[in-house]
Amino acid sequence: MLVDHTDLPLRLLRRGKVRDVYEVDNSRVLLVATDRVSAFDVVMDAPVPYKGAVLTQLTAWWLGQLASSVRHHMISSDIDEIIRRVPSLEPHKAELAGRSMLSLRAEVFPVECVIRGYLSGSAWKEYSAMGTLAGELLPSGMKESEQMPAPLFSPATKADEGHDENITITRTREIIGAGQAAELERLTRLVYEFGSTIAAARGVVIADTKLEFGYVGKAEKFDPSSVILVDEVLTPDSSRFWPADQFQPGRSQPSFDKQPLRDYLEGERRAGRWNGDHPPPRLPAEVVSAMSERYLEIYRRLTLTPLDRGALD
Repeated sequence: MLVDHTDLPLRLLRRGKVRDVYEVDNSRVLLVATDRVSAFDVVMDAPVPYKGAVLTQLTAWWLGQLASSVRHHMISSDIDEIIRRVPSLEPHKAELAGRSMLSLRAEVFPVECVIRGYLSGSAWKEYSAMGTLAGELLPSGMKESEQMPAPLFSPATKADEGHDENITITRTREIIGAGQAAELERLTRLVYEFGSTIAAARGVVIADTKLEFGYVGKAEKFDPSSVILVDEVLTPDSSRFWPADQFQPGRSQPSFDKQPLRDYLEGERRAGRWNGDHPPPRLPAEVVSAMSERYLEIYRRLTLTPLDRGALD
């Protein structure tokens, strides 16, 4: 079942680029990952089959692996358990199966916690032009896709619409506080190093990833134990996954994500058929299919189990 929009008997808190977030009560929310897809911060008109399920189930899998070392938001991603806890969702079971997560409600920090192990994407564009990332100098002479001397914590502002912006650590401290910034960096590094180790054993390079964190309870006095990992974790929407056997510094890398979409849109921009803003161009069926296949493949590679598509159709 393709789902690009939901309308549930709960109060809608936010409709993001991909996720619809609903209020269950004062302490819980329901996250629904639709099949919407965005690129260059523009949501496309065509949904991608199985995308929402991959994002949700891969996040649930990672959170299970991380549970002993990182507090997180997930209560359950099992649709039967979710409906047992929230009976009003029973009529929507088919559309929610596989793509919904009952979660703790948290106040989300207003920064994306980005960590980069390799020089790629927007980081490479800035570096190749100015030798910097978010205005801070990097070692000279680096190549595109080259591994960093050490993973670089590179926060960004968050934007539901428009473009995220890389910011310095100093600016991050100004926005959320020094203690909070230090704890978010510590957790980000822990998740990235943990995920990279597992992915490497499966022939996958995690070039970079972005994480979000929130806090539960009162915010008057910062308590590191109140910080929890929220939203999606180490998915093809939040991370750059590369096949290790094809890795070659000095060029862009093939990836297990929406690269077919980015390539198509770049071609449309070069041809003058799209200006980079909404509305997006119509996507060819082969581009949508290629994305779906990549989402399913990275799920299989990381979890070592194919996605149960039979439960979703």
